[in-house]
Amino acid sequence: MTSNLPAWYPKQPPIYDIHKTYLENAEQGPFFEGRIPERSFPPKEKWIDFLGFPVASPIGVPAGPLLTANWIALAGKLGFDIPIYKTIRSAEHPSHPLPNMVFLDTHGVIENDKIPQTATLAPLPSPHIERLAVTNSFGMPSKSPQFLREDIARANASLQEGQVMVVSVVGTVREGSTFIEDFIKAALLAKESGAKIIEANFSCPNVDKSEGCLYMSPTTVFELGHALVKAIAPTPLIIKVGTFSSDVHMHDVFCAAAKAGIRAISGINTVSMSVMDAQGRPALGPKRPTSGVCGGPIREVAFHFVERAAQINKKGKLDLTLIGVGGITLPEHFDQFLNAGADIAMSATGMMWDPYLAARYHQKHQTT
Repeated sequence: MTSNLPAWYPKQPPIYDIHKTYLENAEQGPFFEGRIPERSFPPKEKWIDFLGFPVASPIGVPAGPLLTANWIALAGKLGFDIPIYKTIRSAEHPSHPLPNMVFLDTHGVIENDKIPQTATLAPLPSPHIERLAVTNSFGMPSKSPQFLREDIARANASLQEGQVMVVSVVGTVREGSTFIEDFIKAALLAKESGAKIIEANFSCPNVDKSEGCLYMSPTTVFELGHALVKAIAPTPLIIKVGTFSSDVHMHDVFCAAAKAGIRAISGINTVSMSVMDAQGRPALGPKRPTSGVCGGPIREVAFHFVERAAQINKKGKLDLTLIGVGGITLPEHFDQFLNAGADIAMSATGMMWDPYLAARYHQKHQTT
């Protein structure tokens, strides 16, 4: 073992077991046996405002890793002050079968202006967390409304003063209701369950329209965003987006979001790539030829998104709160995103493989 490996590797295994099903992880996890680090909260006058809620620090965990109240509670104890409850639907929905996550070789850092089309399976994770890459293909499973009402309340109750939880929601095409109606139903379920802030996943494939992901269409962002804002008012709404092909496209979407009353934009939600095995076949099976790539190698793409988003937000005086996500795996990465214009910075893969990431961030700021 070389001296430049992180101190946690490999003594602390990831809190999500990629060899277990989503349901097994949700019910048996999180898998963490380490000690909870001591933390001294900063004085309240140094806390920041996040959509009307005072939080002790601008770091959190995006929608994805935190499957239930037990996961939210652990994230809070570990120092992630803005945890997001994994995306819920208006009714119970199963997960994709295994594999859901596999280690990848992205053949280096993914450059913003040159995103490769394919990634290949890696037999083992990178020994350097900055290079750790995995897929993410769950199909946005969801528990029953009854379970969610009880669990979201438990999750809220697990957090300390200076922390606030967001609940992520998504719409589903169902007989007897429109896509927008179902999206609103999911958002109202979150609100009725106690969600203080709601994030709408607009970066999922848009199965009700022709233009791909929801966030790609300024018209859709305005119409769906406005309907959600009106339905859940006064609860703040965040939308989750992916990458944009141009600054003009991003500008049009951000303006539509601000006009709709959306309070914050979070990005990016992974990088979609074809994931192949050694024989050149889809690694997750023929029905899932592409999946979201996350981890250290996408950080450059996410950082570029934050820089462009901050410029558009400031120049247009849109007053949107910006949440930067993607490839944050070391404590200093949070600061890089915040210095680039993000109001909040979040880590998913980094948090899963290094649960002490937030603690080391706080320790660094206590000594500076």
